[in-house]
Amino acid sequence: MSILRRDLVKLGAGLTLLGTATRMAHAQSTASSPAPSGAAPKGAVPPPAPQPTPFDDGTVRLLAQRLSKKAYSPPSQTLPSAIANMDFDQFRSIAFNPDKALWHGQNLAFDVEFFPRGFLYKPRIGMNEVTGGQSTPIPYDPDAFTYANPVLRVTDDLGYAGLRLRYAINTAGMMEECAVFLGASYFRAVAKGQNYGLSARAFANGTGNPKGEEFALFREFWIEKPEPGVESIVIHALLDSPSLVGAFRFTIRPGDTTVFDVQSSLFPRQDITESGIAPLTGMFYFDANARNHVDDWRPAAHDSEALQIWTGAGQQLYRPLTNPTDLQFSAFADSSPHGFGLMQRKRSFHDYEDLALNYQKRPSLWIEPIGNWGDGAVDLVEIPTPNEVNDNIVSFWRPKQPMKGGQEYSYIYRMYWGWDTPWPTQMARIAATRIGSVTDHPEARFFAIDFTGAPFQNVPQGMNFHLITQASPGTIRNVVVEPNPEIQGWRATFEFVPGDAKTCELQAQLANDQGPVSEKWMYRWTP
Repeated sequence: MSILRRDLVKLGAGLTLLGTATRMAHAQSTASSPAPSGAAPKGAVPPPAPQPTPFDDGTVRLLAQRLSKKAYSPPSQTLPSAIANMDFDQFRSIAFNPDKALWHGQNLAFDVEFFPRGFLYKPRIGMNEVTGGQSTPIPYDPDAFTYANPVLRVTDDLGYAGLRLRYAINTAGMMEECAVFLGASYFRAVAKGQNYGLSARAFANGTGNPKGEEFALFREFWIEKPEPGVESIVIHALLDSPSLVGAFRFTIRPGDTTVFDVQSSLFPRQDITESGIAPLTGMFYFDANARNHVDDWRPAAHDSEALQIWTGAGQQLYRPLTNPTDLQFSAFADSSPHGFGLMQRKRSFHDYEDLALNYQKRPSLWIEPIGNWGDGAVDLVEIPTPNEVNDNIVSFWRPKQPMKGGQEYSYIYRMYWGWDTPWPTQMARIAATRIGSVTDHPEARFFAIDFTGAPFQNVPQGMNFHLITQASPGTIRNVVVEPNPEIQGWRATFEFVPGDAKTCELQAQLANDQGPVSEKWMYRWTP
């Protein structure tokens, strides 16, 4: 279940990688075989130039539908011996030459760089350029890369492992990486001024199941060439796995918030009972609410601090994340939610004190469903981790009804990679959750919850707030609510006595005489 983290890329540790490209012209479900090693003999006829084929918004959906009717055939991951056992340091020593980027020097808002195959990224992923309604395969060029070790330069027709999208997101005229698609169906992005943090996936199947989960793979991409002056780009992707095939269309708009408009069509090969739509994955190591088994000099270390949900009924829920002792699975039942996301609210350097990792600059990621998603639940999986190396948090939408093999399912949603939710709220918000011991009462735990936001602006003289609490099981006692002038907000504290319970669900909501004024704080306590 753990996901290996790197400063540059992320991928599932121990995953069986799927993939080479399906060729659009033939709509095949099997991968192309690697070209023979070595340079072509002298006088040999060079291979014909890639030929364009018609392409429109329905092409990848049709490919996915056809592919889903065939048995899954895992593609070869064979690589030449010189790079077959590449380690991470060797992999990152191979750098793409920006002058070789797709559309370099054409005065467009975007260009595209590619990742080499090797290390954890062995499958050959199809790359195509779409221009004027025609798709053309992007040929592999070994000289598109620079090599710290010349032994790693191989002249075989290797193809690519993934892509990096570049845009002048921070400084006019300076192209910088703003999104990456690399490894299984993982992708991630940043907004202006941010560093990479959490990732997204195209689909989840069996996440949290002790038997293990299945990881689908983006086998092929089609990148639409943008017109001059256009500040958005469209990328199509073909998803494949033993259980499901999918067609994805991403419209990407980088900026102060980087927005992905996602259209997906999913074709299960078989019934799927544990599907996950719009999966998000990140790391939570510790914070003031969960550090009792962590010995670390920093105040906190995490990509995301909480799962936030705006339900279909209009409730605003806030669930601080934990690093549990045992795997924890939570489900928040809902009908047609307004949105959900893994959020990073603490934005001060002093919240983390980490000069290298800059957790305060990592994006929150909010999912806005488009259309009626029906009944289901926002699921949250929290996996124990002994350090910050592993991704241990996963959240996604799980439809109430299982997916049926042979049918089509469509999901449209918008992803906001940024600093917060895309819309303001008049509700008070959770600023911090702190947990500690209670002096002379070892049976109890002390909770302190800070609230900030709109309800505390121009508070009338004599206005009081109280805390609505609930514990199941366990007992909440000694509740105190008082102003916190240091944050221009209020603080609620209480003691919690779990008794013999091994798992307890806690809720708290700040209210005045007219009713609740804050989002609902929800927490799972475990020993």
